[in-house]
Amino acid sequence: MSTQDQQPATTLRLASGNGPITRSILPHPPRDALPSELPIISLAPLFSPSSSLSSRLEVAKQIHQAATTNGFFYITSHGISSSVIQEAQESAFRFFRSPVSEKEKASMHNSLYKYGWKPPRTQRLNPFESVDHRESFSWRYDPRYDPNVRNIEEEIPDEVKAMIKHDPDDYPWSAVPPEFKAAVIRYFQAVLQLGRILQRAFALSLGLEETAFDEKSRWPDLGMAVNYYPPLSGGVSGEKEEEGDKTKVSIGSHTDFQLFTILGQDEVGGLQVLSRSGQWLNAKPIPGTFVVNFGDYMQRITNDKYVSTVHRVQNYSGKERLSMAFFFGFNLNETCEVLESCVEEGEEPKYEAVSCWEWTQRRVRMMHDVKGDGS
Repeated sequence: MSTQDQQPATTLRLASGNGPITRSILPHPPRDALPSELPIISLAPLFSPSSSLSSRLEVAKQIHQAATTNGFFYITSHGISSSVIQEAQESAFRFFRSPVSEKEKASMHNSLYKYGWKPPRTQRLNPFESVDHRESFSWRYDPRYDPNVRNIEEEIPDEVKAMIKHDPDDYPWSAVPPEFKAAVIRYFQAVLQLGRILQRAFALSLGLEETAFDEKSRWPDLGMAVNYYPPLSGGVSGEKEEEGDKTKVSIGSHTDFQLFTILGQDEVGGLQVLSRSGQWLNAKPIPGTFVVNFGDYMQRITNDKYVSTVHRVQNYSGKERLSMAFFFGFNLNETCEVLESCVEEGEEPKYEAVSCWEWTQRRVRMMHDVKGDGS
């Protein structure tokens, strides 16, 4: 038996919408994920006008398998051109490499809702790990940038409009270079359309009608974060220590809030997924793909059938890394309960109905209520 095998498992603590939770971590360094652990799923049948329902159901079957194991998978044939992705990445790198004085014009401190640029070492997603070694630019859904919304005043109910928050004067977009705004918004719109198509496959995977979620996400609760990660010092990926006993991270261990996330990552890598057995798996970049994972709200409405998986980033590559995370949720005024199709005979729903607005507020509150030593 190796020395590693003799070492005890460690306990990872993190926040959830139901209070603090823990995960047991095996005493092994991160390893590359096997194809069976993080599969690649082609979405080609979802985009073909001539595809049959049976071919779309086959995609849904593969998604169901991934969703009920590690909750992470890659997608290919997703309909977004490489030029849209490349232009967004290149413009984002230019923005993050620009002088601090330029980035500060779009600072989150100038925003009513904390949108915009967040400087390095100002975020700690997990209070029990190091500060996040990243800077980011983030925003939330604004119907002015939704290609499906033609008339905001006429189409969107007042109760929904009251929940959609954005700053006056188009901030932070009014404070960034026009080419950065244009490239990143174009990417955002493309991924929004992909998300709406993908959610139909998710509905099929849950035994629902293909359009079951369409109205629930007509004006979705969306967020997007463009993250810039400088390389961590210390050598190779693993349990590097900093600030006492805190693990050094580029972004701390966490689960996502809402239904699902579509992640675009560059070729550098650093994303790590925690398997259900407690092994950190490297989700290595695969050209031409996005990474998709499920969030806490999806796990909730599926009665824990679909897994909201813990993940983090450790960039020990020696290179700067960029990722673009797109978070997709239902309209904030929607109230959802456990889906009947996810309650097996003899089972009971584990969760009560909760509105998307209440859920997101609770989730944020729980994250801030969980405190680590020195956080």
